Amino acid sequence: MSSTAKKVSGKALLESILSSLDDNKAEDVISIDLKGKSQIADFMIVCSGRSSRQVSAIAEKLSDDLKQKFEIFPKIEGKDQGDWVLIDAGDVIVHVFRPEVREFYQLEKLWQGAGPGDA
Repeated sequence: MSSTAKKVSGKALLESILSSLDDNKAEDVISIDLKGKSQIADFMIVCSGRSSRQVSAIAEKLSDDLKQKFEIFPKIEGKDQGDWVLIDAGDVIVHVFRPEVREFYQLEKLWQGAGPGDA
């Protein structure tokens, strides 16, 4: 995150990201509250795109939205392959999967069951 980034609460950032994902037709969007479970972020979002092309496009559009609205320059991993893209926006981490890859890793099941100190 840039030192010039606008100060924004994790909750406001989460709401903006969820709105962007909805606008860009992300599917099966799940938001996981990580407070008390992990120090990496306050929230994790897991969602799907129908194809590698859509997964990459969702990630690109979300990155652009974060830059324009909040001056946040997120770290992005996996966009070129389009199977699983990780967008690290600081307080919110977003995982965008192709459905088959999401089913294989079942990331949300791993985190939803974690209690404080379990992660």
